[in-house]
Amino acid sequence: MHDFPAGRLAVWTTAWLSGRTSFDEVLDALLDERLHTVSDLPDATGPVPLAAALTTLRGLGERRFHLVLPVPGDVRGLPRAPGLVPPALEAGQAAVGARLALVPEVVGPDAVAWTTFLLDGAEPAPPPVEGTLRSVSGALDLAVADAARTLAGLDVARWNPEVPTLLAGLSKATAPGLPHDHDPLALSVLGRAQRLAAVLDLAMADAPGAAVNHSRAAARDSALRPLADAVREAVAAAFNAVPR
Repeated sequence: MHDFPAGRLAVWTTAWLSGRTSFDEVLDALLDERLHTVSDLPDATGPVPLAAALTTLRGLGERRFHLVLPVPGDVRGLPRAPGLVPPALEAGQAAVGARLALVPEVVGPDAVAWTTFLLDGAEPAPPPVEGTLRSVSGALDLAVADAARTLAGLDVARWNPEVPTLLAGLSKATAPGLPHDHDPLALSVLGRAQRLAAVLDLAMADAPGAAVNHSRAAARDSALRPLADAVREAVAAAFNAVPR
């Protein structure tokens, strides 16, 4: 399944900063037995462990982080801080606060390197338009229904048996590893979106031994784009949900 370290950082750090969870719980959830280092923090002389970085975030007055999932042509939610957009686009994700944005780079299976971007004085970007969890859940369902014909036409299931398995459990999918008070609907939306992201990866790839010309590949990608957009919006909304 797709990994969103910036989403986990945003949701768990927000829970801690708002007093909904403990520091130890945040570290257990974020570290996940991997080494996390954070570079370019204000007043730091080099990379620091994630625990020290979280303390710095609180000291800077941060109160909430949002997950932003930029793609070429849509970087809504990313402040215009110097140097931020290219690495955020490459990573496909960023955790954005009021004063800092953090972009992850997964360095093999055992480490994540975070780069910090100072937002003081940066031109703020219009936030992405996030619907309610119910609206993004409905949009996800509609996009799946529309994409079903495309997936059948591509005959993805024939050459990749993972697809039927992923789709079969879609209605019961949920996402573990989020704060205990996170909205149950957000957990459901995120679980479904992560499964569909895996389906999209399989559908966007060519069948083994197949020769797909540029026009057919472009038509396929265009047909699946509404599903990809719905998945991206659902993931962001699920991670950014805050309990009332």
